[in-house]
Amino acid sequence: MRSFCLSLFLGLTFLGPAASADGDMTSGEASYYHDKFQGRKTASGEAYDKNERTAAHRTLPFGTRLRVTRLDTQQSVVVRVNDRGPSKATRMIDLSWKAAEELGLLSAGIAEVEIVVLDSLETEDPPLPTLVLLP
Repeated sequence: MRSFCLSLFLGLTFLGPAASADGDMTSGEASYYHDKFQGRKTASGEAYDKNERTAAHRTLPFGTRLRVTRLDTQQSVVVRVNDRGPSKATRMIDLSWKAAEELGLLSAGIAEVEIVVLDSLETEDPPLPTLVLLP
């Protein structure tokens, strides 16, 4: 029980709040993928293409579209989640090279961003089946 509570505490502390519904907003630190990942498989199974506007997020469903806005410059880009990450606990999102370029992030490496869910593939839980009692 103690290890479960510790795991839950650490997960909530380091992962932060997860945006999940359309219009949800969160902020945090963004970074971008190194060129060495070009062509490697992402967690969704598709190959990473640095020229696509994609991102890695820890919890959002694959295919979720996000608007990522750099807070110091107000530059924005729309990306699609196709991978899990970032691996560094202090980061909220990893961006593809193309998305980072459009945010002016290539020289800085990291920046504070606001993330807004534009559309999520999550659906509501299906209704529970009705239990019918026969005499």
